[in-house]
Amino acid sequence: MGFFVLTLLVIWLPLAAPITLLIRDENLVTILTMGLLFGEFLILLQVWGRKVYKTPHLIKSYGLVGTRQNGWDLLTGLGVGLLFTFSLFVVEGIFGWITFGPPTDQFVRIVLEGLLSALGIGLAEELVFRGWLLDELQRDYSRRTVLWAGAITFAVLHFLKPLGEIIRTLPGFPGLVLLGLILIWAKRSRFGRLGLPIGLHAGLVWGYYIINVGQLVQYSEQVSPWITGVDGNPIAGVMGLLFLGVLAFWIRQQLHSRRDTVRY
Repeated sequence: MGFFVLTLLVIWLPLAAPITLLIRDENLVTILTMGLLFGEFLILLQVWGRKVYKTPHLIKSYGLVGTRQNGWDLLTGLGVGLLFTFSLFVVEGIFGWITFGPPTDQFVRIVLEGLLSALGIGLAEELVFRGWLLDELQRDYSRRTVLWAGAITFAVLHFLKPLGEIIRTLPGFPGLVLLGLILIWAKRSRFGRLGLPIGLHAGLVWGYYIINVGQLVQYSEQVSPWITGVDGNPIAGVMGLLFLGVLAFWIRQQLHSRRDTVRY
C-alpha cells in the first residue's frame, strides 16, 4: 500500500506543481490537481492489478460493475442520503434553530451542479476508500480490523489541513468515522457492490450542497453550534451525529437481513 501511494505521488507531484504555481483560482487548482490525481490513480490501478495481483479487471473486483442491481443501489442510496440531509434541516427548523429562506434565481443550476459534483465525489472517494483501501486491508486483516481501520483512515485523510484548521474543525472527526463505518456496512450489505455507498455518499453531499450553496437556511443562534454543527458542518454537531446514528442503524439492519437471506 505504501509503495502504491508513493508511486502515485511521485508521478503526480511534478505535474501538479506547475498547476499550483501558474493558476491563481484556488477552486480551479483543486479541480485540476484532484482530477489529475484521480486519473493517475485509475491508470495505476490497472498496472497494479496486472503486475501485483494478476487481476486484469481490478476495479470490477472492487464492486464497480455496470449491472442493473448496482444502478438501483446507487439510486436508492442517492435518495436516502438526500432525504436524511433534508430531514436533519427540517427538524432543526421545527425546533427554531434555523430559518429557511426562498430559493435564489440560480437554484436549478445549483441543484444540477450539486448533483454532478456529488456523484463525482461519491464515485472517486468510494473507489478509493471502499474500493482500493478496503480491498488491500481485507487481504491481511480480520473484518473488524478492516472496518475500523478503513473508517478511521477515511476520517484522518479528510483532516489533512493546517493545524489550526484541524483544531477548529475537530468536532467533525467522530462524524466522519461514523460515516466511514456506514459506507463500509453499505458495501457489505450489497455483497461487495459499490452502488449503495456511492449513492449514499453522493446523496449526503448533494443535499448539503443544495442547502449551503443555495443559501436556503440561516442559523438563529438559539443553540450552540455544537448542537447544529460547528462551522456549519452538519456532521460536526450532536444533531448530525444522531441522524447518522439512525442511518447507521438502517444500514446495519440491511446488512443483517442480507446475512439471514444467505443463511436460510
